Amino acid sequence: MSAPAIKILIADDEDVILEIMAKKIASQHYEVITAKDGQEAWSKIVTDLPDVIILDLDMPKMDGWAVLSQLRSNPPTKRWQPVIIVSAQNELDDFKKGVNLEADHYLTKPCPIEDILKAIRLMLSLIPQRNP
Repeated sequence: MSAPAIKILIADDEDVILEIMAKKIASQHYEVITAKDGQEAWSKIVTDLPDVIILDLDMPKMDGWAVLSQLRSNPPTKRWQPVIIVSAQNELDDFKKGVNLEADHYLTKPCPIEDILKAIRLMLSLIPQRNP
């Protein structure tokens, strides 16, 4: 029996970005879950329990900050769910806010897809240490 697929949730309201990221990440043999707004992202975090979450900040209905805050204050599972912020918001205050809300990695758009894949691999390598 093979190991269960690693689930990656990508939340971004830009269709083109979402599609490109989803295809590239799926090509690395991850199960990809997508969300086009913050409410959908939160719903899928709760129901699908993704292993890694890629989160845009500027989204309708519920922004990425609210999703991250909700995840950290009311986690749907006891296991650590690392969050990689991928956003055009690149001011120092944005990074500080990300750290304060316990984002695990922060990449600024535009960024090469390889940087996102490296961040996913890094987060996955840390999971065993965070979930004893």
